[in-house]
Amino acid sequence: MHNGAISDAQAQRFKQLAWPLMPMVLRTAQYLTRHNQQGEDLAQATMIKAMRAIDTYQDDTNLKAWLLTILRRTHIDQLRAQRNKPAQVSVSSEVLELAADNPQDSTGQFDEQWTEPEALMSRFEDDAVIQAMGELPEDIRWTLLLVDVEQLEHAEVAIILNVALGTIKSRTHRGRSMLRDRLHQLAVQRGWVSTRESLA
Repeated sequence: MHNGAISDAQAQRFKQLAWPLMPMVLRTAQYLTRHNQQGEDLAQATMIKAMRAIDTYQDDTNLKAWLLTILRRTHIDQLRAQRNKPAQVSVSSEVLELAADNPQDSTGQFDEQWTEPEALMSRFEDDAVIQAMGELPEDIRWTLLLVDVEQLEHAEVAIILNVALGTIKSRTHRGRSMLRDRLHQLAVQRGWVSTRESLA
């Protein structure tokens, strides 16, 4: 990736291929940062890097996955610059990964009360889901963003996040349970699920 002038051919290829996916990049960035302005800044930085690197994109590969890989790397770079402590970022990511991939305790606290979790999750507005996802560990939030929001295959997500396929499947399962736990109280308030007490 270079920082020199962008040629007309690069700009045209970027406009034709990558620019139509800008809404997806912005949506993912805002989910990730939980802040509109920070999300816009991250999306803009991602698309600038993508335009400079557009010659490295191969036409027969997944463009969405390519852009999201750049987004992830840009986000990591920004976090490290903000904290100015790369070693601590690495340690905390490792701890989160160990917690996220722990095969024990893989069901949510309230899972038994969600009779149709996928249908029920679709009833929540974006703001509620964004807020709940913002409370999840970084690695799990990334996994759910790519698998459930962007609808990428597990194998593609494993490549983007540079982890094993089994890790992605484990994080997806655990992450969905964690997300349901965080949305449980709101679902009860709206009468969508019953509490244990009402079931007794």
